[in-house]
Amino acid sequence: MFDSASASPLPGALPLSREADSTLTEQLAARFAERIRARLLAPGARLPSVRECARRHEVSPTTVVAAYDQLLAQGLVEARAQRGFFVRAPLGDASAPGAARSPAAPRSPVPISATTLIRGMFQPPGAQPMPGLGTLPVEWLDPALLAGAMRKVSAQLGRSALQYGEPAGEARLRRALAARLVEHGIAAGAEQIITTVGATHALDIVTRTLLKPGESVLVDEPGWSVEYARLAALGMRVLPVPRGPEGPDLAVMQRLVEAQPEGARPRLYVTVSVLHNPTGASLSLQSAHKVLKLAQAHDFAIVEDDTYAHLAPAHLPRLAALDALERTVYVSGFSKILTPSWRIGYIAAPARWVDRLIDTKLLTTLTTPSMTELALAHCLEHGLLRRHAERVQRLLDAARGRSVELARAHGCRFAAEPRGLFGWVDTGVDTERLAQAMHDDGWLIAPGALFHASPRPTTLMRINFATTQEARFWLALQRARDALRPLS
Repeated sequence: MFDSASASPLPGALPLSREADSTLTEQLAARFAERIRARLLAPGARLPSVRECARRHEVSPTTVVAAYDQLLAQGLVEARAQRGFFVRAPLGDASAPGAARSPAAPRSPVPISATTLIRGMFQPPGAQPMPGLGTLPVEWLDPALLAGAMRKVSAQLGRSALQYGEPAGEARLRRALAARLVEHGIAAGAEQIITTVGATHALDIVTRTLLKPGESVLVDEPGWSVEYARLAALGMRVLPVPRGPEGPDLAVMQRLVEAQPEGARPRLYVTVSVLHNPTGASLSLQSAHKVLKLAQAHDFAIVEDDTYAHLAPAHLPRLAALDALERTVYVSGFSKILTPSWRIGYIAAPARWVDRLIDTKLLTTLTTPSMTELALAHCLEHGLLRRHAERVQRLLDAARGRSVELARAHGCRFAAEPRGLFGWVDTGVDTERLAQAMHDDGWLIAPGALFHASPRPTTLMRINFATTQEARFWLALQRARDALRPLS
C-alpha cells in the first residue's frame, strides 16, 4: 500500500507560494486533494505527520492542521486517534464506467475555531510561541518541582496504588484544597470537593448534572470559545450576557431571564469572576452581590470558573465566598500554573449536589489518577505551589508590560485594561481575515469572533501576554494589518 508518510513529494511539484491568490492552507489542502482524487494516494494511505508535513513544505504545524481539517471537511481523509490522518475510501467508485465524476470541492479558507486553538496547544517542544493559545511558556514551568513531588509520593504508595482511586478523589488532596479555598473566603469541607480531569472536565460534569439538553444557560459575552462550543455540543441553548469591566450587564441578564417562558427560564449562569477570559477584568464586589440577588430571585444556579486563580490576588471577590456555596458551584484547576499535562481540576459544590456530581464523574471517567492527585497534595501542603505561583506572577507582570508596550508601538490599542494572562486588543482590521493571513505566516492568533456565542465580524483579538513579548510577532502583525487595509 502507498504510504505518503514515507513518500517524497511529487516530482516537479512547485513549492507553496506566499504570493499566490490562495492561502498556504488552501494550496496544501488542494495538493493532497488532487493526489487523492488521482488515486496517487490510495484509500487507507496515511498522510505525513503534522511535523513532517510542516518540515517538508516549509510551513507551520498550524497550517498543516488547518489543511488536514479542510480535507476532513471534504470527506477525503479521516482522523484516527493516536495514529494520524488516513485517506478515506470513497463512497462510490468514481472510475467505474458511466460513473459521474464528482466536482472538486470549492476551496475556502479554514476558519480559526475553538478546536483549532485546542489543536494548536499540541506543539512540539521548541516550537515558536503562539499568541492565540492560553498556556504559559514551557520555560516558566518547573519540571524539577513536578518530578520531586512524583518521586516523593511514589515512594509512599501502597496497595491503594493498584486499585481505582476514591470516587470523589484522593481525600488528602481534597483536604488540601479545602484549606486553600479558605484563602479565597470559601468555606468548603473536603466532603464538598470532587476532583476532576482538569477544569474543563469539571465544567462538563456540572452542566451534565444540573441541565438537560435544550435547557437555557446564561454565559458571559465575550467569553471562552471552548465553553460555547462545549455547551452547544451538549444541546444547550446559550443566552449571552454582555460582560463589562465590572461584571455582566445585569439589566440585559434580567431581560433575558424574564423573556423566557416560565418553564423554560435559564437554570444556570456560567461565568469567570476573576481575570475574565478574554478581557482580563474581574468582578466587582457590588456586581457580585447583584448577580447573587438576581440568581436568588429567578432561581438559577451559578458556575464560577476560577481557572486563573493562581495568577490573581487571593482577595478578589468570589461568588462562592459571598454565597457560601448555596447556589454557586466553584470550579478551578492547575493546568494553567503547573503544567497542562497534569489534568487535575476540582469542583466545590453545595452538599446537596455532591452525590449527583460524583455519579456523573463515575459515568465519564470512573475515578481520577491517584498518583498525580497525591503529588499535587504534596505541592500544596509544603508551599511548593504557592512559591512557584509567586514566581510566575512576577514573570507575567514583566511580560505584560513588554507586550503592552509593543502592541501600542505597533498601532494597536487595548479595549480593556491589561490584566492577568490575556489582553483584549483592537487591531483596527477584521481579525478573522487577519487570523488567516497570520496563520499562513506561521502564527496562531485568536480572533474576537471566537469569543462571541454567535460569531460576528470584529476588529478585536485575544493575546497571551506571556507569548507576545517578541517584536517579530508584532512586526508580522503590522505587515498583515497593512496588507488588509484598503489603499487610500
